[in-house]
Amino acid sequence: MPLIGAVADDLTGATTTGVLLARSKARTAVFFNEEAAEKGEGVDELDAILISSNSRALPANEAYEKVKSATCALKRMGVQYFSKRIDTTLRGGVGVEIDAMMDQVGDDCVAVVVPAMPQSRRILVGGYSVIDGVALINTPVAQDVRTPVRENYIPRLLEGQTRRQVKLVSLDKVLQGEEAIRDALKEARDAGGEVIVVDGITIEDVEEIAKACIELKWNVVAVDPGPFTSKLAYYRNLIQEEEPNFPPEADENGKTVLIAAGSATPVTKKQMEVLCQDPRHVRISVDPVKFIEGGDTALDEAFRAVHIAEDLLKSDNPPRAILFETALHGELLNLDEEDNKRHYAGGMSANRINAGLGTIISQLLESCGREKIAGLYTTGGDTMVNVCYQLGVECIEVMDYVIPQTDIGRLVGSYDGLPIVGKGGLTGNDNTACDIVERLFRESARK
Repeated sequence: MPLIGAVADDLTGATTTGVLLARSKARTAVFFNEEAAEKGEGVDELDAILISSNSRALPANEAYEKVKSATCALKRMGVQYFSKRIDTTLRGGVGVEIDAMMDQVGDDCVAVVVPAMPQSRRILVGGYSVIDGVALINTPVAQDVRTPVRENYIPRLLEGQTRRQVKLVSLDKVLQGEEAIRDALKEARDAGGEVIVVDGITIEDVEEIAKACIELKWNVVAVDPGPFTSKLAYYRNLIQEEEPNFPPEADENGKTVLIAAGSATPVTKKQMEVLCQDPRHVRISVDPVKFIEGGDTALDEAFRAVHIAEDLLKSDNPPRAILFETALHGELLNLDEEDNKRHYAGGMSANRINAGLGTIISQLLESCGREKIAGLYTTGGDTMVNVCYQLGVECIEVMDYVIPQTDIGRLVGSYDGLPIVGKGGLTGNDNTACDIVERLFRESARK
């Protein structure tokens, strides 16, 4: 029976937390929604279950209901320890989603919010979020198309979203170690804090926070990007020491990696430019406006891309990787404007673009066969969801990461065992896409 359960606001967030548990010898699966989790085969054999509520961009009332429903499903499956996975850049309605989980977990629970993910150079100092040495509001996430973040002081950000009282345990206490953290947490709770934000800059800080929480014997809802959840599980003796799950080198055997790039960030654009400098990698640009239009226009554009890729895959020298992208060429679309001028509901243009990418991958696998494909690589949580939906995938069993927040797993259900990597649009360096392709070939040969 799974003892650890988490709800993430998107799929790549769920895999990021799941991988930390999987690397610690916990059998872990990520589900696209609570219905899939409750109907999934072999769920009783899992140690940890993560559910994507896909709620980051939703209005507050809808996000609340999504997280509430997922939390209730985890309770029905026997989960005892709950985590609310949050984005490392605090996008979405974090406070509302904390309320939704706490309302179901119990009156005695307290949310301990540890936004630090030092592995990815995401830290919290004096309550202020710093991303790779840059203040959060000065990073590209501040201009995120769907979920911009314009508040750098995290206690204030949460106070605008939760109905619960928010307190902060600052870095000076954290640096003094477990005992000082324990006392500061207790003082914050005695002062009425139900949501307690804790600074941290190193993984050792996160570890000391977890040990302090265990010592207090509280009913803690972990609110974090993954490291705090993992450390709590370790000190509860639910998992082992984290270590890589790395396969040996493999012969590429003429297979091809399929890439669906749904992210439009400058980071992703640069990564794909570097990838395509290798002549073995082919870019197929797809018109996003045709996907937004929908109907036959969208299908024609998808099938155009599929036919180009089919010819490449059936050639005597197939590409090592094929990149399908809608937003890395030409002028970047303002998707809110596209929604407005077509009188679409908010987010529909983005959804149609991601559905189009999912259609391309699905049709190509169906027509050319799995044996030609080394693995799938998606950028952006919504893109990964749509690709998996189009393939009829039940869930993803997570295994390891290429780099933190760039997670590798295997499909469960249709195309069972096919490796897949999901990566957020803001993660990695210039060579990350090349590293992912290399890792997928290794994974494809794993027995």
